[in-house]
Amino acid sequence: MKQGRFWLMAAGFVVCILIIWGISSAFNKKPAVLSKATVGSPASTSSMNGDVPWDYQVQQAKVGDLLDGDMVLLPNNERISNDQNFATGDQVWVLSYMQATMNTDNQGKNDVTLSQWKPIKTFKTKEDADKDLAELKIEIKTDVKLVGVYKTEQDGKFRYFAVADLPTGQKVKQPIPEERYVSFKNKKEVQVILEEVHDYSNFDQSMAKFRGWAE
Repeated sequence: MKQGRFWLMAAGFVVCILIIWGISSAFNKKPAVLSKATVGSPASTSSMNGDVPWDYQVQQAKVGDLLDGDMVLLPNNERISNDQNFATGDQVWVLSYMQATMNTDNQGKNDVTLSQWKPIKTFKTKEDADKDLAELKIEIKTDVKLVGVYKTEQDGKFRYFAVADLPTGQKVKQPIPEERYVSFKNKKEVQVILEEVHDYSNFDQSMAKFRGWAE
């Protein structure tokens, strides 16, 4: 009887430990968009390779020829579906997309090839276009690992640099003033501003781009 109570109490203790661990993990978990996931790869991947979303822009264009349900946008003669039944001569706002093909070596050095701008959607007003743009390009603040800081000297003049690990696994090197060099010297993590660029056809796929120090 006593042995049965002992095993029952032990099982209850283990369950409590697992519940506490699960709650702790949930509170400490970073947003999914800040994981090191790459295109078609698990979140544990530390390098960025393949095609990734790079940038978006909104520009005004004029409708040219109409071709079998599509329309040609002037002045660049880009063809896109005429979903809103625009007529030749109409002024429209165009959301365009740029993709990057990235290859990262073992030292974290990136070889980036950018595509041409590709129109993906048209709007009657700039306000409507900007609403979509605001959901595809998001600015956030987050903590990242600081690899280190260093300085170089030439002709008695010093230059200072900081190297940080982005959530995508990329390393970014940025020139910094001496004051920031001093404040960063003993830090393991720093806060940065990132721009998250999401893929329009697969929102969960994103590219984090360094946009500055947040401290």
